[in-house]
Amino acid sequence: MESVPPTVGALLVDISRNNRVGEFRGVAGFYWSLRPMGGGTEWEVEPRDVRLALPIEQLRARTARANARSRGDIL
Repeated sequence: MESVPPTVGALLVDISRNNRVGEFRGVAGFYWSLRPMGGGTEWEVEPRDVRLALPIEQLRARTARANARSRGDIL
């Protein structure tokens, strides 16, 4: 069964990395590229190891990014 990639910017949870939330950035061969919400180094994950973020997970990730931005930690 082939996995259809989500739209760029969709928030996903990487279950292989302790439920780390990341933004979908694109496809890299057999892997999907994710980036931390606050910016930083992208990582690759197998599509079978991700799921869409739940609304509460999306809210937490967006709040953390807004807080980091207000502190000047990210642009």
